[in-house]
Amino acid sequence: MPPFPGYSRRQFIKTGAVASLLPLVGSVPNLFAAGSDRIRVGLVGCGGRGIGAVRNCLAADPSVQLVALGDAFADRVEAAMNNFTKGGGNSNNPIAPLPTDQFAVTQERCFSGFDAYQQVIDSGIDLVLLATPPHFRPRHLQAAIDAGVHVFAEKPVAVDVVGCRQVMQIADLAAAKKLAFVTGTQRRHSLDYLETMARIKDGAIGELTGGSCYWLQEGLWHRGRQPEWSEMEYQMRNWLYFTWLSGDHIVEQHLHNIDIMNWAFGGPPVKALGLGGRQSRTDPKYGDAWDHFSVEFEYANGARVQSHCRQIVGTTHRVSEHLVGTKGTADPSGTIRGESPWKYAGQPVNPYDLEHVDLIRSIRAGTPLNEGRRIAETTLTAILGRVSAYTGREVKYSWLLEASKQDLTPAAYAWGDAPAVKVPVPGVTPLV
Repeated sequence: MPPFPGYSRRQFIKTGAVASLLPLVGSVPNLFAAGSDRIRVGLVGCGGRGIGAVRNCLAADPSVQLVALGDAFADRVEAAMNNFTKGGGNSNNPIAPLPTDQFAVTQERCFSGFDAYQQVIDSGIDLVLLATPPHFRPRHLQAAIDAGVHVFAEKPVAVDVVGCRQVMQIADLAAAKKLAFVTGTQRRHSLDYLETMARIKDGAIGELTGGSCYWLQEGLWHRGRQPEWSEMEYQMRNWLYFTWLSGDHIVEQHLHNIDIMNWAFGGPPVKALGLGGRQSRTDPKYGDAWDHFSVEFEYANGARVQSHCRQIVGTTHRVSEHLVGTKGTADPSGTIRGESPWKYAGQPVNPYDLEHVDLIRSIRAGTPLNEGRRIAETTLTAILGRVSAYTGREVKYSWLLEASKQDLTPAAYAWGDAPAVKVPVPGVTPLV
C-alpha cells in the first residue's frame, strides 16, 4: 500500500514525495493537517501491543480520540488506564500520559469479560483497534464490520483455516460497506520496504528465483499460574503457548517475514513442506507450542523460499528477508546488490505510526484502505507451513483453502475448562 493515498507506489518514489515530505517531519502528525472532525477510537485487547497501537494511532492525527477500552481481564483494562493517564517507563525511556484532548475514556466505557469487544464496538466509536490473542480476531472483526466501524487489526487475523475463510468474507463485506480494514503488518507501510519492493517489481534484480526469511530469537515471556485461575484463564494469560489462541509462533510472529515473501512473489505459494519441533519447550507449561520451524514454500513460478523461525533461549538473533533474482539479490528492507546496486538513504519514520497515518488519511479521504484479504492469505500461508510441519506432510495451499476443515474454536467461552493440550507429532498428527 502506498503510504500516502493519491500516489501509486512508483509515483510516490518518482515524484520525490519521500524527499519532499520527510524534511518536514518533526513528529508524524506534521505529515498532514489534522481534520476538523474527531475520530473516536476504542481499544479491544489492553496488553502491550494494544497500548502501543493506541499511542501509534493517536500520534497519526491530533483529532483522533480514545474513548473506550475492553479486555477479557479487568486488571488489564486498569493497567492500560494507568499507562494512558499516568505514563510510565524509566529515565532512559519515559512514557508520557496521553494528551488530555485525545483521551476521553470514562469508567462507564471500560469493559471486561468475553463480551467486552461487543461493548466497545457498541459504545459509539468510529474506529476499533483489535489487539487480543489472535484466536478472537475473526469474531471481533465480524462484529466491527457488521456495526459499521472501521478496523485496525493486529496480525495474524486467524489461527485456523475456517477463521481465514471467514476473514476473507469479512474483507469483502468491509469493501462493500466502504469501511477501512488495516492490519499490523507495518513493513507494508515502511518507506524503506516500499521503495525497495517497487524497484524489485520494476526488475532491479530480474526474475525472482528464490529467497529466505527468518525470525530467530530467544524465548518470550511466561506469566506463570495462579491457584485461583481456571484452566481457561491460565491459557489466555499465557496465550503464546497454545495454538488455538496464538496459531503458534510461525503464525503469530513469523507471519511478518512470510508476508514479505508473498508481497515479492505476488501472492501465496503453491505448496509447503515443513518440519520443526520442541527442543527447549519441554515443560508442560509451554502448552502445545513448538520452539522451531523450518519450511520450504514453493511459489507459482517454481521458485522456492526457505522460511525459518525459532524461539529458544541462548540462540542467535536474526530477523530479516532475502530475495534472489536472475540479475542480483535484495534485502527488502533497503538494499539491492548485483547489476543495479542501490541502498535506501531516506530518513527513517516509525512504520508503526505510518500504518496509522495511512489508515486515518484513507478514512478522511473517503477511500478506506482494505488489507483484509491480503492478510488473510498471508495468515493462511503461515498456517500452511504449520500444518505441513505438524503433520510431516507436503500440503498444497489450494487444498488448505478449499478443503480443510480445521477449526480450533473451543466448546465454550467461559472461565472453566479450556481446549485439551496435545503436542503435535509429525507422522501422527492428522491432516484435517
